[in-house]
Amino acid sequence: MIKTKDVLIPDIGEFDEVEVIEVLVKSGDTVSAEDPLLTMESDKASMDVPSPFGGIVKTVNIKAGDKVSQNDLILSLSVEGDETSSLEKTSNESSIPETSADATSTPKDSIEITSSQETAEVNADSGLSSKPEKMGTDNAHAYTALRPSPTQMLVDQKQFLRAHASPSIRKFARELGVDLSQVQGTGRKGRITQQDVQVFVKQVLAGVSPGGTPAAATGIPEMPEIDFSKFGSVEIQPLSRIKKKTGVNLHRAWLNVPIVTHHDEADINELENFRKSLSEEAAKQDVKLTLLSFLLKACAAAIRKHPTFNSSLTADKENLVIKEYLHIGVAVDTPDGLVVPVIKDVEQKGLLELAKELAEVSMRARTNKLKSSDIEGGCFSISSLGGIGGTAFTPLVNAPEVAILGVTRSRMVPVWDGKDFNPRLMLPLDLTYDHRVIDGAQAARFMVDLCGILGDMRRMSL
Repeated sequence: MIKTKDVLIPDIGEFDEVEVIEVLVKSGDTVSAEDPLLTMESDKASMDVPSPFGGIVKTVNIKAGDKVSQNDLILSLSVEGDETSSLEKTSNESSIPETSADATSTPKDSIEITSSQETAEVNADSGLSSKPEKMGTDNAHAYTALRPSPTQMLVDQKQFLRAHASPSIRKFARELGVDLSQVQGTGRKGRITQQDVQVFVKQVLAGVSPGGTPAAATGIPEMPEIDFSKFGSVEIQPLSRIKKKTGVNLHRAWLNVPIVTHHDEADINELENFRKSLSEEAAKQDVKLTLLSFLLKACAAAIRKHPTFNSSLTADKENLVIKEYLHIGVAVDTPDGLVVPVIKDVEQKGLLELAKELAEVSMRARTNKLKSSDIEGGCFSISSLGGIGGTAFTPLVNAPEVAILGVTRSRMVPVWDGKDFNPRLMLPLDLTYDHRVIDGAQAARFMVDLCGILGDMRRMSL
């Protein structure tokens, strides 16, 4: 018996009016349960929506460029018999589409995540529904075209021969007097959307240079544009979306958050011996127990003793929001940029459980399989370069969090105990904090307690 079943947009977390950047099926296609149907892209993530059951695509109700929300109709499937997958059965309760990581991680609230998979250009913009804001005619002079430099022309020759926009967007830009060569596209493959044009206009009217630098407001001069090709051969390599999004958020944090970094060292000699003693037990559970699991537990214990580190400023900067939950973000290095998935309820999990979860979420990040829930709710972040090297660095606060811990490679050094120099394994730590919320004395006390916990994990029970 053939039945027709509708497939709807599932629960996509906090996101609403998310843009469809690619429709992966067409009428007549045969799909299986959990095959991807379309890709949506918010400011934080690209999300593949899987099919809850198998069948033949009858009609497709969504196209690239549409803005969708939960329960919007995607398509109808012709299904034989009573084919129902486990995904369909749970979709009304907790179905969250998988995402493709491409940041910070940004990471929730700061570091933003997008797809690393490049696909063919989507030639559709008719789904754009927002209306242009009314502009005063006396501001027409603000949209002055700038002659492209040789470097810009080289970019045009190699990849962007013309502004990447549809005829309807070009017409919209002409009506507002906007030079599309000055607009940065945020759509797939740098495509310019109607929202990009509107953001450009708002920036100009607000005295903000394109790209988000508040030149007029801060008095920061723009970097001069240089034609590097006149010095020799060059190659233009477009930034991935995650790097562009991460750059915008880090720049915003740099301009808005007064940061200070406190450096210290923790003696982890006994901790490392303890970690090695658990290696056999961890192997039986198919888990690799790394130092990062201990850092998560130690940070959770120190944060509970210093609750200001688990807070955020309100929008009016008048109050602190002290969080009773404790979720910690962990920066993951991926081929397309930095991603910061969040480990939830760290205090309630054991070391082996944390190690297993870290391995799973890191793999999802590197294979573009993060879920939207994986990047939300962070309270504090850890950025570890221990597997690479270094002695110290200044990690940037993952706003609206107020602190982040940087970790570099541990090293064996001679430590004076009052009588002799003894070899001890020391771990460099770098705590960057928002000085509006945390002062130097608080930071120093936090690091003293954190180093004490890492030196003797039994202190977590105190």
